[in-house]
Amino acid sequence: MRGTDTQQSAMFSYVSAEERVPAEHPLRPVRLMADIALEALSAAFDQMYVAFGRPSIAPEKLLRALLLQVLYTIRSERMLMEELQYNLLFRWFVGLNMDEPVWVPTVFSKNRDRLLEGDIARKFFEQVLAQATQAGLTSDEHFSVDGTLIEAWASQKSFQRKDQPAPPPPDDPGNPTVNFHGEIRRNDTHQSTTDPEARLARKSGGHESKLAYCGNAVIENRNGLVVDTELVQCSGTAERDAALLMAERRCASGRITMAGDKGYDTAGFVEQLRERNVTPHVAQNVNRNGGSAIDGRTTRHAGYKISQRKRKRIEEVFGWLKTVGALRKTRHRGIFKVGWVFTFAAAAYNLVRMRNLLFPPVRVA
Repeated sequence: MRGTDTQQSAMFSYVSAEERVPAEHPLRPVRLMADIALEALSAAFDQMYVAFGRPSIAPEKLLRALLLQVLYTIRSERMLMEELQYNLLFRWFVGLNMDEPVWVPTVFSKNRDRLLEGDIARKFFEQVLAQATQAGLTSDEHFSVDGTLIEAWASQKSFQRKDQPAPPPPDDPGNPTVNFHGEIRRNDTHQSTTDPEARLARKSGGHESKLAYCGNAVIENRNGLVVDTELVQCSGTAERDAALLMAERRCASGRITMAGDKGYDTAGFVEQLRERNVTPHVAQNVNRNGGSAIDGRTTRHAGYKISQRKRKRIEEVFGWLKTVGALRKTRHRGIFKVGWVFTFAAAAYNLVRMRNLLFPPVRVA
Protein backbone atom coordinates (compact mmCIF):
# COMPACT_ATOMS: atom_id res chain seq x y z
CA MET A 1 0.00 0.00 0.00
CA ARG A 2 1.36 3.39 -0.96
CA GLY A 3 1.89 5.78 1.93
CA THR A 4 0.56 9.32 1.95
CA ASP A 5 2.90 12.29 1.50
CA THR A 6 1.97 14.03 4.74
CA GLN A 7 3.65 17.42 5.15
CA GLN A 8 2.41 18.50 8.58
CA SER A 9 5.10 18.22 11.25
CA ALA A 10 4.35 16.55 14.55
CA MET A 11 4.08 18.82 17.57
CA PHE A 12 5.74 16.42 19.99
CA SER A 13 8.50 13.82 19.79
CA TYR A 14 9.03 11.04 22.30
CA VAL A 15 12.45 9.99 20.97
CA SER A 16 15.44 11.76 22.52
CA ALA A 17 18.55 12.88 20.65
CA GLU A 18 20.51 10.26 22.58
CA GLU A 19 18.40 7.52 21.00
CA ARG A 20 18.61 9.00 17.51
CA VAL A 21 22.43 8.97 17.37
CA PRO A 22 23.62 5.44 16.47
CA ALA A 23 25.58 3.59 19.12
CA GLU A 24 28.47 3.03 16.70
CA HIS A 25 28.69 6.67 15.57
CA PRO A 26 32.35 7.85 15.59
CA LEU A 27 31.46 10.97 17.60
CA ARG A 28 30.35 8.94 20.62
CA PRO A 29 33.86 7.98 21.83
CA VAL A 30 35.09 11.51 21.03
CA ARG A 31 32.41 13.00 23.26
CA LEU A 32 33.12 10.43 25.98
CA MET A 33 36.81 11.37 26.10
CA ALA A 34 36.06 15.08 25.79
CA ASP A 35 33.59 14.92 28.71
CA ILE A 36 36.22 13.25 30.91
CA ALA A 37 38.65 16.07 30.12
CA LEU A 38 36.02 18.75 30.70
CA GLU A 39 35.04 17.25 34.05
CA ALA A 40 38.67 17.48 35.17
CA LEU A 41 38.65 21.19 34.24
CA SER A 42 35.62 21.99 36.41
CA ALA A 43 37.76 23.68 39.09
CA ALA A 44 39.47 25.84 36.45
CA PHE A 45 36.07 26.87 35.09
CA ASP A 46 34.92 27.87 38.58
CA GLN A 47 37.80 30.33 38.90
CA MET A 48 36.83 32.04 35.62
CA TYR A 49 33.27 32.93 36.63
CA VAL A 50 31.74 34.83 39.53
CA ALA A 51 29.10 33.27 41.77
CA PHE A 52 26.39 35.84 41.02
CA GLY A 53 24.79 37.54 38.04
CA ARG A 54 23.16 36.19 34.90
CA PRO A 55 24.35 32.72 33.85
CA SER A 56 26.57 32.66 30.77
CA ILE A 57 27.04 29.93 28.20
CA ALA A 58 28.38 26.86 29.97
CA PRO A 59 32.11 26.53 29.19
CA GLU A 60 31.63 22.81 28.58
CA LYS A 61 29.13 23.57 25.82
CA LEU A 62 31.46 26.21 24.39
CA LEU A 63 34.35 23.79 24.09
CA ARG A 64 32.20 21.02 22.63
CA ALA A 65 30.94 23.45 20.00
CA LEU A 66 34.51 24.54 19.22
CA LEU A 67 35.46 20.88 18.87
CA LEU A 68 32.73 20.43 16.29
CA GLN A 69 34.03 23.47 14.44
CA VAL A 70 37.47 21.85 14.16
CA LEU A 71 36.28 18.31 13.45
CA TYR A 72 33.86 19.34 10.69
CA THR A 73 35.92 22.22 9.22
CA ILE A 74 33.29 24.88 9.87
CA ARG A 75 34.87 28.14 8.83
CA SER A 76 33.03 30.62 11.08
CA GLU A 77 31.06 30.89 14.31
CA ARG A 78 28.06 32.10 12.33
CA MET A 79 28.01 28.92 10.26
CA LEU A 80 28.51 26.88 13.43
CA MET A 81 25.41 28.46 15.00
CA GLU A 82 23.47 27.78 11.82
CA GLU A 83 24.45 24.11 11.97
CA LEU A 84 23.45 23.90 15.62
CA GLN A 85 20.03 25.29 14.69
CA TYR A 86 18.99 22.27 12.61
CA ASN A 87 21.66 19.56 12.97
CA LEU A 88 20.44 17.01 15.51
CA LEU A 89 23.85 15.34 15.77
CA PHE A 90 25.54 18.65 16.63
CA ARG A 91 22.89 19.45 19.24
CA TRP A 92 23.45 16.08 20.88
CA PHE A 93 27.23 16.51 20.94
CA VAL A 94 27.09 20.01 22.43
CA GLY A 95 24.35 19.10 24.91
CA LEU A 96 21.47 21.25 23.62
CA ASN A 97 17.87 20.13 23.92
CA MET A 98 15.66 19.95 20.84
CA ASP A 99 13.76 23.14 21.71
CA GLU A 100 16.69 25.02 23.30
CA PRO A 101 17.55 28.24 21.43
CA VAL A 102 20.93 28.57 19.74
CA TRP A 103 23.28 31.38 20.78
CA VAL A 104 23.78 34.55 18.81
CA PRO A 105 27.14 34.29 16.98
CA THR A 106 28.54 37.48 18.56
CA VAL A 107 27.53 36.29 22.04
CA PHE A 108 29.23 32.96 21.37
CA SER A 109 32.45 34.73 20.28
CA LYS A 110 32.43 36.98 23.36
CA ASN A 111 32.09 33.98 25.67
CA ARG A 112 34.81 32.15 23.76
CA ASP A 113 37.25 34.97 24.54
CA ARG A 114 36.86 34.17 28.24
CA LEU A 115 38.32 30.73 27.55
CA LEU A 116 41.29 32.38 25.88
CA GLU A 117 42.07 34.37 29.02
CA GLY A 118 42.11 31.21 31.12
CA ASP A 119 44.43 29.32 28.74
CA ILE A 120 41.85 26.56 28.64
CA ALA A 121 43.18 25.16 25.35
CA ARG A 122 46.47 24.13 26.99
CA LYS A 123 44.67 22.63 29.99
CA PHE A 124 42.24 20.74 27.76
CA PHE A 125 45.14 19.47 25.65
CA GLU A 126 46.92 18.20 28.76
CA GLN A 127 43.82 16.40 30.04
CA VAL A 128 43.33 14.66 26.69
CA LEU A 129 47.00 13.66 26.65
CA ALA A 130 46.69 12.33 30.20
CA GLN A 131 43.97 9.94 29.02
CA ALA A 132 46.23 8.69 26.23
CA THR A 133 49.07 8.16 28.69
CA GLN A 134 46.81 6.30 31.10
CA ALA A 135 45.68 4.03 28.26
CA GLY A 136 49.31 3.22 27.40
CA LEU A 137 49.21 4.87 23.98
CA THR A 138 52.19 7.20 24.38
CA SER A 139 55.93 6.75 24.62
CA ASP A 140 57.87 8.64 27.30
CA GLU A 141 61.29 8.21 25.66
CA HIS A 142 61.13 8.70 21.90
CA PHE A 143 59.78 11.84 20.20
CA SER A 144 59.86 13.75 16.92
CA VAL A 145 59.68 17.49 16.30
CA ASP A 146 58.88 19.66 13.32
CA GLY A 147 57.43 23.04 12.41
CA THR A 148 55.14 24.44 9.76
CA LEU A 149 53.95 27.84 8.57
CA ILE A 150 50.45 28.94 9.56
CA GLU A 151 49.43 31.68 7.14
CA ALA A 152 48.25 34.79 8.94
CA TRP A 153 44.89 36.49 8.42
CA ALA A 154 46.51 39.45 6.67
CA SER A 155 47.16 40.33 3.05
CA GLN A 156 50.45 41.27 1.44
CA LYS A 157 49.07 44.77 0.89
CA SER A 158 48.97 45.32 4.66
CA PHE A 159 52.75 44.74 4.94
CA GLN A 160 53.98 48.34 4.86
CA ARG A 161 56.97 50.35 6.03
CA LYS A 162 57.01 51.21 9.71
CA ASP A 163 58.46 54.71 9.21
CA GLN A 164 56.27 55.89 6.36
CA PRO A 165 53.70 58.65 6.99
CA ALA A 166 49.99 58.00 6.97
CA PRO A 167 48.98 57.10 3.40
CA PRO A 168 46.33 59.14 1.57
CA PRO A 169 42.78 57.78 1.40
CA PRO A 170 42.74 54.71 -0.86
CA ASP A 171 41.00 54.73 -4.19
CA ASP A 172 39.08 51.62 -3.17
CA PRO A 173 38.75 51.15 0.63
CA GLY A 174 37.83 47.50 0.23
CA ASN A 175 40.71 46.62 -2.10
CA PRO A 176 43.19 49.49 -2.37
CA THR A 177 45.83 49.63 -5.07
CA VAL A 178 49.30 49.01 -3.62
CA ASN A 179 52.39 48.83 -5.81
CA PHE A 180 55.28 47.20 -3.96
CA HIS A 181 57.10 45.76 -6.97
CA GLY A 182 60.82 46.37 -6.78
CA GLU A 183 60.61 47.32 -3.09
CA ILE A 184 62.81 45.42 -0.65
CA ARG A 185 60.48 44.33 2.15
CA ARG A 186 61.91 43.00 5.40
CA ASN A 187 60.53 42.26 8.83
CA ASP A 188 62.79 44.82 10.49
CA THR A 189 61.58 47.66 8.26
CA HIS A 190 58.01 46.57 7.44
CA GLN A 191 55.01 45.48 9.48
CA SER A 192 51.49 44.34 8.75
CA THR A 193 48.85 46.90 9.64
CA THR A 194 46.27 44.10 9.95
CA ASP A 195 48.22 41.68 12.16
CA PRO A 196 51.38 43.39 13.47
CA GLU A 197 52.68 40.19 15.09
CA ALA A 198 52.75 38.23 11.82
CA ARG A 199 56.09 37.94 10.04
CA LEU A 200 57.03 37.57 6.39
CA ALA A 201 58.50 34.09 5.93
CA ARG A 202 58.84 31.16 3.58
CA LYS A 203 59.33 27.49 4.35
CA SER A 204 62.19 26.89 1.89
CA GLY A 205 63.86 28.27 -1.21
CA GLY A 206 61.72 28.45 -4.31
CA HIS A 207 58.54 29.17 -2.35
CA GLU A 208 56.82 32.53 -2.09
CA SER A 209 57.06 34.53 1.12
CA LYS A 210 53.86 35.06 3.06
CA LEU A 211 52.77 36.61 6.33
CA ALA A 212 52.68 33.71 8.74
CA TYR A 213 53.34 32.24 12.16
CA CYS A 214 55.54 29.23 12.93
CA GLY A 215 53.54 26.36 14.43
CA ASN A 216 55.65 23.65 16.09
CA ALA A 217 54.68 20.28 17.48
CA VAL A 218 56.25 17.28 19.19
CA ILE A 219 54.80 13.80 18.71
CA GLU A 220 55.63 10.60 20.50
CA ASN A 221 56.89 7.86 18.21
CA ARG A 222 54.64 5.01 19.38
CA ASN A 223 51.30 6.10 17.91
CA GLY A 224 52.01 9.60 16.58
CA LEU A 225 50.05 11.51 19.24
CA VAL A 226 50.89 15.17 19.77
CA VAL A 227 52.48 15.70 23.20
CA ASP A 228 53.42 19.39 22.98
CA THR A 229 52.85 22.47 20.84
CA GLU A 230 54.47 25.88 20.55
CA LEU A 231 53.52 28.70 18.20
CA VAL A 232 56.12 31.44 17.74
CA GLN A 233 56.90 34.29 15.40
CA CYS A 234 58.76 33.33 12.24
CA SER A 235 62.52 33.83 12.15
CA GLY A 236 65.60 32.05 10.85
CA THR A 237 65.87 29.99 14.05
CA ALA A 238 62.20 29.83 15.11
CA GLU A 239 61.80 26.07 14.63
CA ARG A 240 64.99 25.21 16.50
CA ASP A 241 64.24 27.65 19.33
CA ALA A 242 60.76 26.17 19.77
CA ALA A 243 62.18 22.64 19.63
CA LEU A 244 64.61 23.43 22.45
CA LEU A 245 61.83 24.88 24.54
CA MET A 246 59.64 21.80 24.07
CA ALA A 247 62.61 19.47 24.61
CA GLU A 248 63.19 20.99 28.05
CA ARG A 249 59.60 20.21 28.99
CA ARG A 250 59.88 16.64 27.70
CA CYS A 251 63.22 15.66 29.26
CA ALA A 252 62.29 16.60 32.84
CA SER A 253 61.73 12.91 33.69
CA GLY A 254 64.92 11.51 32.12
CA ARG A 255 66.86 11.00 28.90
CA ILE A 256 64.85 11.04 25.69
CA THR A 257 65.48 10.93 21.96
CA MET A 258 64.18 13.61 19.59
CA ALA A 259 64.06 13.14 15.83
CA GLY A 260 63.91 15.92 13.28
CA ASP A 261 64.53 16.70 9.63
CA LYS A 262 67.69 18.16 8.08
CA GLY A 263 66.74 21.67 9.10
CA TYR A 264 67.67 20.81 12.69
CA ASP A 265 71.14 19.53 11.75
CA THR A 266 73.24 22.40 13.07
CA ALA A 267 76.14 22.17 15.48
CA GLY A 268 74.61 24.60 17.96
CA PHE A 269 71.22 22.90 18.09
CA VAL A 270 72.65 19.39 18.43
CA GLU A 271 74.99 20.53 21.21
CA GLN A 272 72.17 22.24 23.11
CA LEU A 273 70.03 19.11 22.87
CA ARG A 274 72.80 17.00 24.37
CA GLU A 275 73.25 19.53 27.17
CA ARG A 276 69.56 18.99 27.98
CA ASN A 277 69.98 15.21 28.22
CA VAL A 278 68.34 14.69 24.81
CA THR A 279 69.79 12.34 22.21
CA PRO A 280 69.53 14.14 18.82
CA HIS A 281 68.12 11.73 16.23
CA VAL A 282 68.28 14.44 13.57
CA ALA A 283 68.53 13.60 9.87
CA GLN A 284 72.01 14.18 8.51
CA ASN A 285 72.45 17.12 6.17
CA VAL A 286 75.54 15.99 4.27
CA ASN A 287 75.41 19.03 1.99
CA ARG A 288 75.77 21.46 4.86
CA ASN A 289 78.96 23.50 4.98
CA GLY A 290 81.33 21.75 7.38
CA GLY A 291 79.44 18.47 7.20
CA SER A 292 76.72 17.03 9.41
CA ALA A 293 76.67 17.62 13.17
CA ILE A 294 75.38 14.07 13.67
CA ASP A 295 78.26 11.61 13.81
CA GLY A 296 78.68 7.86 14.07
CA ARG A 297 78.08 7.69 17.82
CA THR A 298 74.42 8.44 17.05
CA THR A 299 73.84 6.88 13.62
CA ARG A 300 75.37 3.51 14.54
CA HIS A 301 72.46 2.65 16.84
CA ALA A 302 69.37 0.85 15.52
CA GLY A 303 67.17 3.34 17.36
CA TYR A 304 68.37 6.14 15.10
CA LYS A 305 67.04 4.37 12.01
CA ILE A 306 63.72 3.72 13.74
CA SER A 307 63.43 7.40 14.69
CA GLN A 308 64.11 8.45 11.10
CA ARG A 309 61.28 6.24 9.95
CA LYS A 310 58.87 7.35 12.68
CA ARG A 311 59.54 11.10 12.48
CA LYS A 312 57.71 11.43 9.17
CA ARG A 313 54.41 10.78 10.94
CA ILE A 314 54.42 14.34 12.19
CA GLU A 315 53.56 15.43 8.66
CA GLU A 316 50.25 13.59 9.12
CA VAL A 317 49.53 15.88 12.05
CA PHE A 318 50.23 19.04 10.07
CA GLY A 319 48.25 17.72 7.12
CA TRP A 320 45.21 17.10 9.34
CA LEU A 321 45.51 20.47 11.08
CA LYS A 322 45.67 22.35 7.78
CA THR A 323 42.91 20.49 5.96
CA VAL A 324 40.39 19.27 8.53
CA GLY A 325 41.42 21.72 11.26
CA ALA A 326 41.29 24.65 8.78
CA LEU A 327 44.69 25.99 9.87
CA ARG A 328 46.21 26.37 6.44
CA LYS A 329 45.26 30.02 6.91
CA THR A 330 44.22 31.07 10.38
CA ARG A 331 40.98 32.98 10.98
CA HIS A 332 42.39 34.81 14.00
CA ARG A 333 44.89 37.59 14.60
CA GLY A 334 47.64 37.88 17.17
CA ILE A 335 50.14 35.27 18.31
CA PHE A 336 48.26 34.49 21.52
CA LYS A 337 44.92 33.76 19.87
CA VAL A 338 46.48 31.84 16.96
CA GLY A 339 48.52 29.80 19.43
CA TRP A 340 45.37 29.04 21.43
CA VAL A 341 43.60 27.72 18.35
CA PHE A 342 46.69 25.76 17.26
CA THR A 343 46.88 23.95 20.61
CA PHE A 344 43.15 23.28 20.71
CA ALA A 345 43.22 21.84 17.19
CA ALA A 346 46.09 19.56 18.25
CA ALA A 347 43.90 18.31 21.12
CA ALA A 348 41.12 17.60 18.60
CA TYR A 349 43.59 15.64 16.47
CA ASN A 350 44.56 13.55 19.51
CA LEU A 351 40.89 12.79 20.22
CA VAL A 352 40.41 11.51 16.67
CA ARG A 353 43.61 9.49 16.81
CA MET A 354 42.70 8.01 20.21
CA ARG A 355 39.26 7.10 18.93
CA ASN A 356 40.83 5.12 16.08
CA LEU A 357 43.21 3.37 18.49
CA LEU A 358 40.86 2.66 21.39
CA PHE A 359 37.55 2.28 19.53
CA PRO A 360 38.33 0.81 16.11
CA PRO A 361 35.36 0.62 13.74
CA VAL A 362 33.60 -2.72 13.54
CA ARG A 363 33.83 -4.16 10.05
CA VAL A 364 30.89 -6.18 8.82
CA ALA A 365 31.90 -9.22 6.79
